[in-house]
Amino acid sequence: MSTQTRSIAAVILAAGKGTRMKSDLHKVLHPIAGRSMVEHLLASVESLSPEKLVVVTGEGREQVEEALAGRCDFALQMPQHGTGHAVQQARDALAGFEGDVLVMYGDVPFVRAATMQAMVDRLNEADSPAAVVLGFQPDDAKAYGRVIAQQGHIVKMVEYKDASEAERACTLCNSGLMAAKAADLFALLDRVSNDNAQGEYYLPDIVNIAIGDGRNCAVVTTDKPEEVAGINSRAELAAAEAQWQADRREDAMAGGVTLRAPETVFFSYDTELASDVVVEPNVVFGPGTSVAKGAKIRAFSHLEGATVGEGCEVGPYARLRPGAVMEKGAKVGNFVEMKKATLGEGAKANHLSYIGDATVGAKANIGAGTITCNYDGYFKHRTVIGEGAFIGSNSALVAPVKIGRDAIVGAGSAVTRDVGDGELRLVRGEQLMKPGWADRFHDAMRKKKAAEKK
Repeated sequence: MSTQTRSIAAVILAAGKGTRMKSDLHKVLHPIAGRSMVEHLLASVESLSPEKLVVVTGEGREQVEEALAGRCDFALQMPQHGTGHAVQQARDALAGFEGDVLVMYGDVPFVRAATMQAMVDRLNEADSPAAVVLGFQPDDAKAYGRVIAQQGHIVKMVEYKDASEAERACTLCNSGLMAAKAADLFALLDRVSNDNAQGEYYLPDIVNIAIGDGRNCAVVTTDKPEEVAGINSRAELAAAEAQWQADRREDAMAGGVTLRAPETVFFSYDTELASDVVVEPNVVFGPGTSVAKGAKIRAFSHLEGATVGEGCEVGPYARLRPGAVMEKGAKVGNFVEMKKATLGEGAKANHLSYIGDATVGAKANIGAGTITCNYDGYFKHRTVIGEGAFIGSNSALVAPVKIGRDAIVGAGSAVTRDVGDGELRLVRGEQLMKPGWADRFHDAMRKKKAAEKK
């Protein structure tokens, strides 16, 4: 049966305690580039349109089940007796399923969909292997289990501690990831023994059992060893983040993005940058951000949940929070913050302003120090600023309020009522002048201070 007609299921193992992470947060929920490890893996798995998706949980199951609710089925492994035992817990969730099963690990987040597909394709070739193992060849094979193979056919799977010197000289290592047909997988697992030093049931043992039956098992080798790197500690988490960011920067530059200092720019898993975008040093992109062609993101800016239009300019030292939208040619300058606000085409807020829960019309100008006062302590309210409006420096626009087209708000105004199209609104206290008052004040204070020193 071809891979086009066979169904795929995936079993993701996430039952480990993760003690080396030293965290109250479950290991597989620790984020890399703004998305948890297990969600990175799920994104790749889901691109294969699996018929079944089972996550095996154990310690901290509540956290994992809450995070992934509605996206998969769950099976519980408690207590934990090895990887083979973990996969067995998915048997009920896969009852009646007759397709191909991929076994993945929640703390091995970067396995590519293409690699998974290659494993499934190999499983369905004419020689009908009982299992397909994903192998890799690291620079340092260390104490990884070895895959002894000839022309892609596995002769033996062996743990490092049990391997001979000749076997240890083999550099093809076992990633632990595997594919097998459902019927074969569980039938072989039923025959796995826990007669070992740890008293556990190991998934790789099914390969040796199948070979002992005279069946064929195959290995597929990834050309990117880093995609099968497991993450068990904070140091490994940081290394994975660094590798992901380095790869993403290369992708961005290959796509026509200029990074002035690549090593200082940080992306999220879903950051979208068009060609001819320029990113200056020390910029952070949080989740949900897209930047259109020709925009410039200046130094020390932070963007999250933001949409930046063509030819816009952001920063330096700007912050765009979720819901910030900049239309073509708009500009926010230094120390400007936007949240749930739209800055219309060609509109500007160049200095020291907060624009929240607002709509700013095309070519409007927001003066330095302007604040949209959107929160009354209980509810958020919206500010609407018309096209071509001019808001003078140090103004407070107390929402809900509407500033009309081409209106002018004088500097230092606190606007609490709507301003009509073309109106001028000045909201200031009367300026008082008292000639000589300051001189008399200074004289009196100097005399008082001199008297205190005597």
